[in-house]
Amino acid sequence: MPRFLLCLLAVVCAVGANAAERRPNIVFLLADDLGYGDLGAYGQKKIRTPHLDRLAKEGMRFTQAYSGHNVCAPARCVLMTGLHPGHAYIRENRGGVGIPGSGGGEGQEPVPPGELKLPATLKRLGYVNGGFGKWGLGAVGSTGDPLAQGFDRFFGYNDQAVAHNFYPVSLWSDRERVPLRNPKFSAHQKLPAEADPAKRESYAAFSGPDYAPDLIHAEAERFVRAHRERPFFLYYPTTVPHLALQVPEDSLAEYAGAFPEEPYLGDRGYLPHPTPRAAYAAMVTRLDREIGKLLALLDELGLRENTIVVFTSDNGPLYGRLGGTDTEFFDSAAGLRGRKGSYYEGGFRVPSIVRWPGKIAAGSVSARVTGFEDWLPTLAELAGAPDAAPAGIDGISFAPTLLGRTQPERPFLYRESPGYDGQQAIRVGDWKAIRTNLNPRPRAASKAPGPVELYNLADDPAETRNVAAAHPDVVARLTALMAAQHTPSKLWPIRALDTPAK
Repeated sequence: MPRFLLCLLAVVCAVGANAAERRPNIVFLLADDLGYGDLGAYGQKKIRTPHLDRLAKEGMRFTQAYSGHNVCAPARCVLMTGLHPGHAYIRENRGGVGIPGSGGGEGQEPVPPGELKLPATLKRLGYVNGGFGKWGLGAVGSTGDPLAQGFDRFFGYNDQAVAHNFYPVSLWSDRERVPLRNPKFSAHQKLPAEADPAKRESYAAFSGPDYAPDLIHAEAERFVRAHRERPFFLYYPTTVPHLALQVPEDSLAEYAGAFPEEPYLGDRGYLPHPTPRAAYAAMVTRLDREIGKLLALLDELGLRENTIVVFTSDNGPLYGRLGGTDTEFFDSAAGLRGRKGSYYEGGFRVPSIVRWPGKIAAGSVSARVTGFEDWLPTLAELAGAPDAAPAGIDGISFAPTLLGRTQPERPFLYRESPGYDGQQAIRVGDWKAIRTNLNPRPRAASKAPGPVELYNLADDPAETRNVAAAHPDVVARLTALMAAQHTPSKLWPIRALDTPAK
């Protein structure tokens, strides 16, 4: 064989070997306050989500997946650290911490240096990391700044409270504040008394030219195009469908007249809206449309086969009709008890879909119990580096389940929160124990912790029958396990757990 052909063959073989060795891209899509039942793939009948439903048909759908917490910031901390809430640094929302030296203001409690192990681990494996959406783990310039925690690029909202407005006056591009063309207004106000709630023009002041989710999505796509030649981790924590109810008119028109409506006047927090049910549905469908565009981009760039796509939510839907939402009308919790802020199932059981063509069986369904802390070791293993996950985390890889292999069930899943008067929950097999009123407020009717409740989720997924009295041995075992998983936190104490009994 001529020498030049031998050289050409060597180059081709080297290119092929490099292609085969390239780690898979990771696209992690995180919805905000999306309920277990808000997608068609999970039983939703009134809101259209065709792209996410197709994603479920092309990958694996989990029926017993749990967020890291029941509210925003600590859920993200569990995801990024691989630690459950009894060990993680952030255990509740705490805003107004602000940019260092600014005297407070924009920004949540910052995580310490090196705290977020997920981006750091992927970076060591050669990934370029981009975050697009809502951060909530530390202000720009603090130790919790995304660029200080392993991200190479960030665009979106740093502060969770600012993210309540989908038409903000600015967003963050890395460490630069980017002004938008929107007028300044609060996301927490009522319709003026003199305004006619029946007229659409009465609500015109609550929008602007620049819809933040659209801008954030465009930057996410730009990131994918820019880094298509190397492994990338695209973290996409959208603000949809968190309140306030705000969506461009083209999306709202898709649901015009679809539901019985009563104008929401802003009397239950957040901005008013003339057709709140249509607005919520339109927000979810618009998110689905944008995800469809991102999936099409992966196809266009030839990245479909080597990209792991994950879709999930940070906690359950809202209670009642807060902010104009109507989770009962949409059955957003799919019949589960509890909502955001609760450790009953509706508060933190979330939709979870994973697609990796050729690796994860299309149309598969798993009842494995998983939690946000499991994503760090799982993604490391799927990336071909199971030993890269740091020691001492609480996460357990479920890569074998994703790849169609058997594995032991999770020994337990633990959750706690100092907020909402203090809660603990633990799941072991089908048993679920929960305690409430562990951190009662000064004016609470009862200062005593609530008794341990026990539910069998196989027989009673809606947690309607407390069977603690019939199974004292199970209660004792799960109570001891909950006690063992809690470590005290100076920032977020739980009085009933941290104060020695007298």
